[in-house]
Amino acid sequence: MNNDCIFCKIVAREIPCAKVFESETCLGFLDIAPVNKGHALVLPKAHHPTLWDMPTELAEDMFAAMKSVSLAVREATGADGLNVMQNNLEPAGQLVPHLHFHLIPRFGGDGLQLWDQGSYASGDEMDELASKIRNALR
Repeated sequence: MNNDCIFCKIVAREIPCAKVFESETCLGFLDIAPVNKGHALVLPKAHHPTLWDMPTELAEDMFAAMKSVSLAVREATGADGLNVMQNNLEPAGQLVPHLHFHLIPRFGGDGLQLWDQGSYASGDEMDELASKIRNALR
């Protein structure tokens, strides 16, 4: 537990939440500033600041929790779809430095816009970057 982390305080029940899911390793609750009503967060109970810090063996539990909560959110809200979003570090929009996934119910015409898409200058540029990424894999 990180004593400065609001999500760790929620896990420790020092701060209340609108809990929707709990397992031995994961917690799910409604976001207090929802994009759409029913917007939920799923996070590991243990403090891991980013996706890169999470132990690989926790991934199965996290995915199972996200699947269960996302199905329940969709059913409870009558959503037409659902976005799963996860931000790493402040420049990417991470406001709380504790790994968490946003499950955002979507409705036709709800006004939520995703990012603009770009392009590569050439197929060579794309191939070169793909090669660099493959070489950086651990």
